[in-house]
Amino acid sequence: MIGHQVMLSSGDSISRVLPIQKEEDGRYSILFDSEFEFSPEELVTTINEVVHETRMSRHFIVEVEQCETGEVVYSYEMNLLEHKDLIPCKARRLPKACYQLFFTLLDSGKPLVTSQDVTPAPSNEWLSGPGAVLYSTLSVLFVLLLGVFVFLWRRRRNSRVDPNVISLGEYRFDKRNTELVLGDQRTELTGKEADLLLLLYKAANTNVAREVILNKVWGDQGDYVGRTLDVFISKLRKKFQADPKVKIVNIRGVGYKLVIGV
Repeated sequence: MIGHQVMLSSGDSISRVLPIQKEEDGRYSILFDSEFEFSPEELVTTINEVVHETRMSRHFIVEVEQCETGEVVYSYEMNLLEHKDLIPCKARRLPKACYQLFFTLLDSGKPLVTSQDVTPAPSNEWLSGPGAVLYSTLSVLFVLLLGVFVFLWRRRRNSRVDPNVISLGEYRFDKRNTELVLGDQRTELTGKEADLLLLLYKAANTNVAREVILNKVWGDQGDYVGRTLDVFISKLRKKFQADPKVKIVNIRGVGYKLVIGV
């Protein structure tokens, strides 16, 4: 929930919150798959609201580290037990970069109790000593995992299939922007390359004659000479090198075939 709300406060509702990792007693790391910028004041407000809502802790430390250098760029401590908080530099906004967030429980994650809570505390001895630590740890992990589940569910519910994007093995072919996308890497295609690839895709795993390709892609243009088609095929092959399951095969004396493996 903390990771999800931090990304939302930075204006990002798409990027993923990576699996939560427990580093040591009471210390958890929250990592993200995208860079983001944040306002310390908004960060404090966002995290404190989640903690207050879930009642997961009354005394905790928040640290934000830069991924590459490991430098702590911002941190603060909240202590509702002593009503003493250390929150420096609220006004300075941190630039967009790769950050990881550390959340440390200093009170073993004991839930925050208010005067409105009327349920008596359990008298079972299991809820004291080592049992309390285990119970608190499981409670925190449950809250964090629940937040990740809710985020992924909302993202899937809100996602829409883009008719302009075609899956080609590990690649995605963006017809509108004439780009090949592999993870975060985007490769631009020329207009002819995009037309050629689309034609081969529509006839995937079947032969397409050279004459058909030349007529559909180049039409009656008189500037077509020699091995232009072969050059374009060679360029497309190089752009699919990262995925051996996608191949453009030369059918000798006939034409070409786009083969998409499983």
